[in-house]
Amino acid sequence: MKYLVTGGAGFLGRSLTKSLLKDGHSVVALDNLVTGSLENIDEFAQDSNFKFVKGDVREIQNIEVDGIFNLACPASPPKYQSNPVDTFMTSILGAKAVLDLATSRAIPVLQASTSEIYGDPEISPQHENYWGNVNPIGIRSCYDEGKRAAETLFFDFLREKNTDIRVARIFNTYGPFMAIDDGRVVSNFIVQSLTNKPITIYGSGNQTRSFCFVDDLIVGIKSLMFDSNLREPVNLGNPESFTMIELAKIILEITKSKSEIQFKPLPTDDPKNRKPDIALARKSLNFIPTIEIREGIERTVEYFKGVIKDEKIISDTL
Repeated sequence: MKYLVTGGAGFLGRSLTKSLLKDGHSVVALDNLVTGSLENIDEFAQDSNFKFVKGDVREIQNIEVDGIFNLACPASPPKYQSNPVDTFMTSILGAKAVLDLATSRAIPVLQASTSEIYGDPEISPQHENYWGNVNPIGIRSCYDEGKRAAETLFFDFLREKNTDIRVARIFNTYGPFMAIDDGRVVSNFIVQSLTNKPITIYGSGNQTRSFCFVDDLIVGIKSLMFDSNLREPVNLGNPESFTMIELAKIILEITKSKSEIQFKPLPTDDPKNRKPDIALARKSLNFIPTIEIREGIERTVEYFKGVIKDEKIISDTL
């Protein structure tokens, strides 16, 4: 089969592309390279089943494919907050573009949604029936509300046009090929610890997150696309949760770093907890994350060791 992966040169797009090619599929990776990188997809350049197209998902043309994975949108808080209008419009107009293509070709389309649609949740763990607690006018709203609006479009297309949709609500994911300046907690802590810089924890450090290794997530995404008839949002993530202090200590131990922990004020609207209820994914997709946090962090640390080549890279990015 031939699949379109929008955001194909990003962290998740690269991992999904590699897995699809390994399975024998063909992939067209579309990316405008605002946050993606050609270096991420260099290893596929000579594969006859791979094609890269530089372009904007909002301006997608009629591409002959058998299915679409829509991963196009900045997911790094520093990146999406630096260009909030573009982030918001990419979510909405990008969703409309892939839905139009999927509808016209009668093919399935999967939306990479996010746990951010739950906002700063008042319940834990978060299940798919929870409507969330989202600030519609905050500094994170361009991403949170953009993804919520994209889900609205997906389900309106299902009801009005019977479009073959899938919606994955992806919780915190980490692993090799994250950008060194990604700005999310795992990459920040690892880069800071490898360079013996202070590990910056925002707030008390008692806020919690769950962390899913990228390989586990890709299994879940493919299962949702290929092995299910689910026409409802599905949480994908690892339900084991850690405080920021606990995560920092794990990374310090693995890297044997001399970094000290430094506390800073909590950013506006930063959620106090993230923990997915994955009962639906377990039952319907047999989705069970298998990679424990220490193994995942060790593999991610090894990747970043190769990326960090000199002090200039660090000073330019942190």
